[in-house]
Amino acid sequence: MSALADAPLAFVDVETTGGHPLHHRIVEVGVVLARGDAVEESWTTLVNPGARLPPAIQRLTGIDPAALEDAPHFADIAAPLAQRLEGRLFIAHNVRFDYGFIRNELRRAGHAFEARLACTVKLSRRFYPQQQRHNLDAVIAFHDLPCAARHRALPDAMALWQFWRRLRASWPAEAIEAALEELTRRVPLPPQLPPELVDELPESAGIYRFYGSAAAGGEESLLHVGSAANLRERVLGFWRHAPRAAKTRRLANDTRRVEWTEAAGELGAQLLEARCVRETPPAYDRRARDAGEALTWCFGDTPAAPRLQALADGWPEGDCFGLFRTAREARRVLAALAAEHKLCAKLLGLEEGEGSCLAYQVQRCRGACVGAEPPQRHLARAKLAFAAEKLKPWPFDGAVAIRERDFGGFEQWHVIDRWRYFGSLSGDAPESTAALRTAPDFDPGVYRLLTRYLAAHAPRVRPWPPRP
Repeated sequence: MSALADAPLAFVDVETTGGHPLHHRIVEVGVVLARGDAVEESWTTLVNPGARLPPAIQRLTGIDPAALEDAPHFADIAAPLAQRLEGRLFIAHNVRFDYGFIRNELRRAGHAFEARLACTVKLSRRFYPQQQRHNLDAVIAFHDLPCAARHRALPDAMALWQFWRRLRASWPAEAIEAALEELTRRVPLPPQLPPELVDELPESAGIYRFYGSAAAGGEESLLHVGSAANLRERVLGFWRHAPRAAKTRRLANDTRRVEWTEAAGELGAQLLEARCVRETPPAYDRRARDAGEALTWCFGDTPAAPRLQALADGWPEGDCFGLFRTAREARRVLAALAAEHKLCAKLLGLEEGEGSCLAYQVQRCRGACVGAEPPQRHLARAKLAFAAEKLKPWPFDGAVAIRERDFGGFEQWHVIDRWRYFGSLSGDAPESTAALRTAPDFDPGVYRLLTRYLAAHAPRVRPWPPRP
C-alpha cells in the first residue's frame, strides 16, 4: 500500500440528539485507531449532551437518558479525543455528518480541529456500484460484516474498520490509493477567500450569498444569491470548475466573502432565496427585475371587459389570468391573444368608441361588438384563450404551515397564505412567530415555486395559527 492507505487512520462514529451539528449534540463517540491492517486502539464514551434526548433517538440507539446523567460532558473528553484524532485520516459513513459534529463540539470546547476526510459511503459506491443502497445497514449485509450493536458508536466504527479491511483484501493498492486521493483532494479556493470555508460549508439545503468588497467607508455589496440542496457541493463546485463566461469570471474574482443560511429542504431554501432576491437585489442577478409589481387580468362571470389588478392589493375574486410586471406588457399579451383567437378588442377593453372594432372590419373578429356573437360565448372563448395562463386558486381555507424535514431530523414549518410566504419556523419552536412577516408582498416567483411544489408533492400541512 502507498501513502494514504498506510497513513494513520481514525474510524469514527457518533450518536447524537438529532441530525444538525449546530442545533444538536453528541451523546456517544466511538473511535477505532488503525494503521495498515492493525488496530492500534478502540475507544468509546457516552457523553452528557446537556439537552433532551428525543424518544426516537432512545428507541434507535437503546441509550437511556439516565445513563447520560453521570456521563462526562464533551468539554471533559475534548482534549483526549482531539489528541487521538490528530494527524489521522478521518473516516466515517457520511463523513461530513460525523466530522461536522466532532468539529463543532471541539470548537465549543476551545479546540481548533481540521482533518483530511474519507467517506465510506463514497468508497462503497465506487468499488461496489452493483449495490442498490450504500447505507451502513446495506454495507454490513452485503459484506457480511460483524456488528455487535447497530446504532451504537463503537460497534458502528468497528464495522467501518471491517469494511476497510475488506477493501484492502479485495482491491489493488493502486485503486484504493487513487480513490483516497480523489476523495481527500481539497478544493482550491481563490486567495481572497479563507481556506477554512472548505470545512465549514455544510452538506445541507439552504441559500448561499456571495459578497464583494466594500467601497471606502461603505458597506460590502451583495453580488449573488443562490439556493442548493447541498450547500457544500454547490458552492465548492462553483470554484472547482473554472468559470468560462466573462460575467461568471467577474463574479468569482469579485467575491470576498461567502455566507449561508441552512434550511430543512429545497422548498425552504428556494423560498428564502426568493425573499432575499426581492428584498436585496444582488448585483449579478437579473432575477431581481421579476420582483416588481405583479399584475393580472381578472375576468368576471359577466361579459364586462377584464380588469387589470395588482396582486399587492389582495387576491382578486373571479378568474385571473397571467402575471405581468407592467400594464404595457399585460395589454400587449391581451392584444396578441385577441388577434390569435379572433376576440373583440372592444369587449376586452382594448378599444373605445362606437361601432365595431377594427378587427371586425378586416374579418379578424367574430362580431361580438355588433351582436353577431353572443357576449357570453365571447367571454367563454376569451377565458379559453387564456387558459394556459390561469392563476391557480389558493387550495386551502386559510393560512397553512407546510412541514419540511431533512434526513437528520432538522424540521421547519413554512407559513403560507394565498401564495404569500410569511416565513419559516424551526421545528424546535414551531409556535414562535418572531420569524414571520406581518404582510409580505405577493411574489410571482414564490407563486410559481409553490404551485409546482404542491403539484408534485403531498406535503404535511396544518392550519396556521395552530388550532388548540
